[in-house]
Amino acid sequence: MSRRGRTAALPEQPHRRPQVLEEGGLVVEHRDPQGRTRSYDFAVLPIPPAFQRLLATLYAAKCAPGGGWDSVKTSEGYWYLVRSFGEFLAGLEDVPQDVDRLTATHWAAWRMSLPPRTSGYNKYATIAGLLQADARLPQPVREAMARRFAWEPGREQAYRPEEFQEIRAAARRTFRTALLRIRENTGRLRAWRAGEVPAGSREWLVGEALDVLARTGDVPLYAYRRAVRRTHREALGGSAAASTWMRLFLSRKEAAALAVLIVMELGLNATTVSELPVPQALPGTGEAGVPVYRLRLEKRRRAGHRGRFESRNLTDSGAGSSGRVITEALEATAAARAVVALSSEASDRLLVWHQTTGHERQAYLRPVRVGPFGFGVDELAGRDWARSVGLPGSPLRRLRRTVNVLHRREPGQNTQDTHDRVYVLPEPQIREAAVPVIAAGALDAVASARRTVFAARLADQPQEGDRPTATAHCTDYEHSPFGPPGRSCAASFLLCTACPNARVTPAHHPRLAYLHQALTALRGVLDAAVWEVDWAEAHARLADLRARLGEPVWKAALGAVTGEDRATITQLLQGDFDL
Repeated sequence: MSRRGRTAALPEQPHRRPQVLEEGGLVVEHRDPQGRTRSYDFAVLPIPPAFQRLLATLYAAKCAPGGGWDSVKTSEGYWYLVRSFGEFLAGLEDVPQDVDRLTATHWAAWRMSLPPRTSGYNKYATIAGLLQADARLPQPVREAMARRFAWEPGREQAYRPEEFQEIRAAARRTFRTALLRIRENTGRLRAWRAGEVPAGSREWLVGEALDVLARTGDVPLYAYRRAVRRTHREALGGSAAASTWMRLFLSRKEAAALAVLIVMELGLNATTVSELPVPQALPGTGEAGVPVYRLRLEKRRRAGHRGRFESRNLTDSGAGSSGRVITEALEATAAARAVVALSSEASDRLLVWHQTTGHERQAYLRPVRVGPFGFGVDELAGRDWARSVGLPGSPLRRLRRTVNVLHRREPGQNTQDTHDRVYVLPEPQIREAAVPVIAAGALDAVASARRTVFAARLADQPQEGDRPTATAHCTDYEHSPFGPPGRSCAASFLLCTACPNARVTPAHHPRLAYLHQALTALRGVLDAAVWEVDWAEAHARLADLRARLGEPVWKAALGAVTGEDRATITQLLQGDFDL
């Protein structure tokens, strides 16, 4: 019997119940907004019952709506940290019976037992946050908890450019193959529904199977055993996934490849991409042929803080644009999202994929499932995809670091301080790139310092062969550092004070003192930017000369300025001096 006309027979989701601590027991149940459930039995902790009960109560408060742990994935991760703390307490000689018996010595021992790495800091911060919620925690312990936990960030590094491009190419191959497959079969289904396929033909049977698949999530099956009907199996070319459900739906690995491409565009973490709602094109943009998608992003770890919710706009202006991956993702997941929408567990997530068997028979139970459909992606899926294309390990975390640190160069759902401290500063590629920049800056600073330091030589009197200039004497007019060797110096006379070929004698002091006074006066009448560019360096060199000669000599020089000195300096500043 054909399944045409049936809707997906998917299990109903039970009503969401609040997080509870079983009466008289030690079991905390956590059901998150995505429908996932996890129970934590604090009776397994090898600590006194009073302490077990305390930790269970504090844990239940965290798992409750608004408590801070909105996801089962979060509470599950913290559960292992709490178990580790319980095992530590059990190993003490004087095991505290309750939180009010915990001492600063106990806490210091716990602190010393933790490695100075991210894992150790997470344990330290999590347990401290839990215990501080109990008013009975002794003040000395609170003070001990307030001390800084010194730790080294993880050694995870961004991908090199060639590695980044290799991953991008592999993800594009995987997803592009899936997209073309789905696009082709969607066209077949559209033609079948429009009556453009001859009835009874092989192509007609394929179209009928695709119609059932698009409405139920499965091709026509025998009712008594989950096997593809013979007539359709022959038309489809077999009963394998590639011949049946993969015609319209992404596989788990293909969804992981799509997630990799999204992370490469946006620099988001896997959880945010997994929970990304279906983007909507802004009104009018789709009709114009250049859709602009608004993405609604949420980072659950920032619950209760600014920055938890964010929106970004991506424009699909053609191949290679940031919005093109969203357009293609919408196309590739459209059929799967349509089937899920028919169930009582409808979801608005973008990343939807299909699996051959029901999720209750799979080893990975934690992600949300609706019948044969799964949502989002995790590090396990990323790892499986990476291995299928010959790459080592899941690339999702390192890709996020790479994009935010080396490509976007701005925080990705982090504060600027976290971005700089955790991501940018420890990154070797950033340090490597900074070396020539720092070196160039240092050289520029040295050159600038040299330009503002008096470089001419001080002498009691000129030497034979010296040539007079407007401000000094020159010992080698044809080998100036400011021009090609063998040619007469064409530099401004203001640069004589920066030239090692220049020699300044006491006879030059009055003229240079008057020049310094004139430049100071110009500073008061010229635009600051203009003075800085034209006169600042010459003024700084004369200030350096003044400091070397001393104030008494400088005052005497100003008193000895002649009319000829004034005329020479005026001509020099007006640019019409001709020696």
